[in-house]
Amino acid sequence: MITVTKPLLPPFDQFMVYVKGIYERNWLTNNGPLVIELEEKLKAELKVPHLLFLSNGTTALQIAIKALELKGEIITTPFSYIATTSGILWEGCTPVYADIDPFTLNIDPAAIASKITSRTVAILATHVYGNACDIDAIQKIAEANNLKVIYDGAHCFGTKYKGKSILEYGDISTISFHATKIFNTAEGGAVMTSSPELNTKMEFLRNFGHNGPGIFEEVGINGKNSEIHAAFGLAGLPFIGNVAERMKHLSGVYDAELAGVNISKPSITEHCIYNHAYYAVIFPTEYSLLQVFSALEKNEIFARRYFYPSLNRLQFVTPSSMPVAEDISKRVLCLPLYFDLSEKDIIRICNVIRSNCE
Repeated sequence: MITVTKPLLPPFDQFMVYVKGIYERNWLTNNGPLVIELEEKLKAELKVPHLLFLSNGTTALQIAIKALELKGEIITTPFSYIATTSGILWEGCTPVYADIDPFTLNIDPAAIASKITSRTVAILATHVYGNACDIDAIQKIAEANNLKVIYDGAHCFGTKYKGKSILEYGDISTISFHATKIFNTAEGGAVMTSSPELNTKMEFLRNFGHNGPGIFEEVGINGKNSEIHAAFGLAGLPFIGNVAERMKHLSGVYDAELAGVNISKPSITEHCIYNHAYYAVIFPTEYSLLQVFSALEKNEIFARRYFYPSLNRLQFVTPSSMPVAEDISKRVLCLPLYFDLSEKDIIRICNVIRSNCE
């Protein structure tokens, strides 16, 4: 069986060295030494000035919205995981969808501009599959309309834009360290900002608003992560360079094997150094996708319709028409891609696709 993704576990012996220290200290949570160490190492690895390790990427989005004190409409993409929309709704704001670019699959800046009203307070854009949004255009729109910008960078570990970490952009960027991501802490995420003031505020927000014993600065939540999760991340972080090279190599194998097949790939944004977090393909029709999807499953190969459905069609949001996102969501498929996927397995996957693609 070939799954769409597979968590990369750190070397057991190295993980247990960290676990032994946790047992000796008997310190499991509340910003212990391993959490602090991981935050410092991630800041160095990702080249960001401030980073807070959180329980997951969804909590990161919610804390970002809360930290910016957003109330009103947030323009966002219909082509993302549901957490992007649910984070907006959970914080009492209203998602307003702007359609996507048919080539990069990221939110279309022109569509953003057309959705701005007197109630608009922010833009929440997803770097889809780790591919950079049109950051410059989004920033120009935000500055012209006094809007905050949050980037959902859940997939973006290692992606760069114009020579800088993609996570340096926007008022706040978020990332996921879920088990399926290039770098994972089993469960986890982070918020990043260039603003010391925002970083301090988010420190309070992730820890019930605590500012010392009996002192509460904010209405906070329990968004912290544990020493065990930090240990998992610290044990795996030294190998991230190998992971990045392997993902790039395997993507190249897919490229070679699928040359000439009637499918396309999302375009990588200009000035973006992509991290090869996903291998997404776009079929000419939904029927063609379903034919291949079914054939893969019969061969015990499990791809994923990611992202599907288009979020503007969710039952708990105001209905709207997003022609590009709705069309793409029906025709895009993420193929298996993970560190120890073999080239032999990729060839097998591509043979099934080639035999069943119209």
